[in-house]
Amino acid sequence: MNQCLARAKEGDPSATAMLIETLRPRLVRMAAYYARNCREDQDDLLQEAWAGLLEALPELDLRIGSPEQYLIKYARWRLLDAIKRAQIRRCDALDDADADHLPHPELDTALAAVYVTDFVARLNETQRAVLACLLAGLTWREAGDMLGCTSANIAYHVRRIRMQYEEWTCCAAAVS
Repeated sequence: MNQCLARAKEGDPSATAMLIETLRPRLVRMAAYYARNCREDQDDLLQEAWAGLLEALPELDLRIGSPEQYLIKYARWRLLDAIKRAQIRRCDALDDADADHLPHPELDTALAAVYVTDFVARLNETQRAVLACLLAGLTWREAGDMLGCTSANIAYHVRRIRMQYEEWTCCAAAVS
């Protein structure tokens, strides 16, 4: 199997196809398990898992541990990131009766822009870059890759941004 992995890592299509056929049952079961538990579409989760596995293949180090387990763990991470993004984007439907009591969207948009501008002005350049990545929907790992640092660095900056936000909201509440 290590020869197959080495050839697949180098881009050999037949070795990649054999690797895919070997790992397919495990990824299908994993996607089915998470689809049942998280109420997500199994095919979407399977697609994310394959994307993660194939993304990790070129950086695979055959000398460390079990390469198959590494690929499957990377696929699981990608799948769990997709679940997290889907849950964040999901929201409850509004009843028609509730829609009558909604505030004016133009006013809310203008106020939100003022609040965001005021808060972001308090952040340093790195924190602004991290915030922009996260608001664009990137995970901490993806934001770290984009900014050239680790996800632990992103976690540190997120904590600092949260502290700034809590301080900012306390000040805003005191003024109101």
